[in-house]
Amino acid sequence: MEIMGVSATLLATFAGFGLLIGILFGFFGMGGSFLVTPALLVMGYEPNVAVGSGLAFVFGTSVIATLKHRDLGQVDYKLGLLMIAGTTAGLEVGKIGLEALQHMGLADSVVSVAYVLLLGGIGAFVTREALKGDGGGLDHDVDDVDADDAEIPEIAQTIQSYRVWPMIRLRGGYTVSLWLILGVAFATGLLSGFLGVGGGFIRMPALFYLIGVPVPIAVGTDLFEIVFSGGIGSLLYAQSGAVDLSIVVPLLAGSALGARLGAAATALVAEEDIKVYFGIMLLLGALAVAVRQIGGLLELPVLNTVSLAIILGAALLVSGAVTYSAVRELRSVPSERAVDVDA
Repeated sequence: MEIMGVSATLLATFAGFGLLIGILFGFFGMGGSFLVTPALLVMGYEPNVAVGSGLAFVFGTSVIATLKHRDLGQVDYKLGLLMIAGTTAGLEVGKIGLEALQHMGLADSVVSVAYVLLLGGIGAFVTREALKGDGGGLDHDVDDVDADDAEIPEIAQTIQSYRVWPMIRLRGGYTVSLWLILGVAFATGLLSGFLGVGGGFIRMPALFYLIGVPVPIAVGTDLFEIVFSGGIGSLLYAQSGAVDLSIVVPLLAGSALGARLGAAATALVAEEDIKVYFGIMLLLGALAVAVRQIGGLLELPVLNTVSLAIILGAALLVSGAVTYSAVRELRSVPSERAVDVDA
């Protein structure tokens, strides 16, 4: 049986893959093109179709996830718009640097090494910092967070201490200099443009560790930014006919549920657990990219399949852990209330 010229089995596979990625996207604010595009390339799709369809999927999923985070009060629109402005400028400069490396014939090797080091470095840092923490849970009412009492990373505290006018008040009661926000946004955009990636895995930790935004709001605000970047990118590829709806529609069908589940889980899972899962996801991603690059250097196509298996395994492992943690927290709520009543 075929639908839109594609077998029902393949459509079901895309829908299942979309569900897994939707959970990761809603939970971390990243993971779409980072997982979808390599998978499509290994499956034999043309590069422009893989990238264009991946961007269209990212756009649709980010809209769904952002709406859920909005319902939970986890999107800072003011910060999101400022980050978009700074990131856009950084992207242009990063793109210029990448083009310069291409003219020198060094782009592939430099970008690949930088990508692996950045993914691995951020993943290791976030995991180490989370495991050092006290494992405290999330404060679900982000509007009532007291900036003086909340646990803010030391780097973010230092950045917030610079009172350079104008100061911007963020959700949760934090105030940060406009210029420092734009500086962080420019730096993350620069890395994104240089590496040729969406940058969600850079922006989310940057919002938390550099600006001091609580993790759930960092995820929601990052998704809000991706709505714009994914929308523009998918529109450009759609105009050239590089968006394959037989890929995008079933992926979105699965992610429509997954993104809402992942977003809802950020209000249930402890903040330290979110950071641990995020770090593990990046470490596995770095391993997958490294394996693919080694396969290219040694001309061993089988390593591309191994890389894809690592990506799919990472998506299944981490999305399963997220779902399990959220269900565990939900099941613990009635028992906690019962204890309170007895007391």
